[in-house]
Amino acid sequence: MIFILEDDNSIRDLSLYALNGSGLDARGFENPADFWAALEQQIPDLLLLDVMLPGEDGISILRKLRARDDTRALPIIMLTARSSEYDKVVGLDNGADDYVTKPFGMLELISRIKALLRRSAAPAAKPEQPGIFTVGDLYVSQPGYIVRAAGEDVTLTLKEFELLCLLLRNRGIVLNRSQILSHIWGYDFTGESRTVDVHIRTLRTKLGPCGALIETIRGIGYKIG
Repeated sequence: MIFILEDDNSIRDLSLYALNGSGLDARGFENPADFWAALEQQIPDLLLLDVMLPGEDGISILRKLRARDDTRALPIIMLTARSSEYDKVVGLDNGADDYVTKPFGMLELISRIKALLRRSAAPAAKPEQPGIFTVGDLYVSQPGYIVRAAGEDVTLTLKEFELLCLLLRNRGIVLNRSQILSHIWGYDFTGESRTVDVHIRTLRTKLGPCGALIETIRGIGYKIG
């Protein structure tokens, strides 16, 4: 079951129609109060969460869900306004797994949902290739899920950790956005390459001085040299 918390009736109804028509059971909620009540009865397989909501914003709801034991690992895709990069960064920084910018296409939305559901259900959600990486002042242990930058422990979301390990496993190789999307998010849709860019930005910020290890190769992608 997929929950959709979106106060815009047209977006919510169209999303419900598209998801149910593609074989994905979905249920929509117009306001946070109804959503919280339904959550006490059923934990969904995935949540589509709008940022701007009446009474309680989506970021606040995201934080509460990540603080609860029964929803800490719930796959969450944020629905954001195209111009609000701040909302995207804050959402990812607080544990959102992905985001979709409005207006969005239903095929893209369904592709992202199915990819996230596959990754959430698969044992390979944990690091697939255990290893230890040390680059300058950066230390990463895949088996221990440990990241230290300049001697300080760094807390990353799963996607940020997987992205960092992907770059480290391919040290010296430039990875383009399509390759990163395919490896980390499990889909090949390239219309929203900002997903990768925003994750890189939040990752650099969390790594502090070690964030400079992630190089931008203009017009191509990213690498750790």
